[in-house]
Amino acid sequence: MEYKNIAENIRHGTTTIGIVCSDGVVMGADVRATYGTYISSGEAIKIHRIDENLAMTIAGGVGDAEYLVKLIKMQNDLYRMTESKPMTPKSATAVLSLVLQENKMYPYMVELILGGMNKDNPEIYDIDPVGGYIKESRYSATGSGSIAASGYLESIYDPGLSTQEAVKHVAKALKIAMKKDSATGDGMKIITITKKGYKEHQKEEIEKLMFK
Repeated sequence: MEYKNIAENIRHGTTTIGIVCSDGVVMGADVRATYGTYISSGEAIKIHRIDENLAMTIAGGVGDAEYLVKLIKMQNDLYRMTESKPMTPKSATAVLSLVLQENKMYPYMVELILGGMNKDNPEIYDIDPVGGYIKESRYSATGSGSIAASGYLESIYDPGLSTQEAVKHVAKALKIAMKKDSATGDGMKIITITKKGYKEHQKEEIEKLMFK
């Protein structure tokens, strides 16, 4: 299968976002799962906690994505056992890149955002299906709703943005994507990672921030 066709298949469904802030990263995704035009679930988990400093969003084939989540969690656990600390976003991205590159003839149907803290430095990496990756200095968005979400994020982004402020903007970007993309919907999940660790924001908190 040509890379262009792989990319198009992945983009037909979901919206995931990662944004770099002054004090950490914010990552968000909707919770709708689709199979073609059929809505198969409204409770899909598209953000996975890897460690207190690290998380990953998934878009594309569920089986492929869940396998990669399990793989990087296992690699992180092994790294913790030997080094007594979690992997950095850069090292976790390098592992995933190698796995994807080694399987490019029969590629995993995924597009990933991996983000977190590298000591005191927030980092976001955008990883494609054949192992290419880019360290994003501002934000990344994947999935069929990514164009609508990116338009909003481009208009509001500021390097001095705090994670608290960014939660509101990620929620608004996802809401815009839901209005424009039928494969994005049924609510959202938003997490932050700072020096204090990993935090999942509750639905009530997100709704309050959106109206500030």
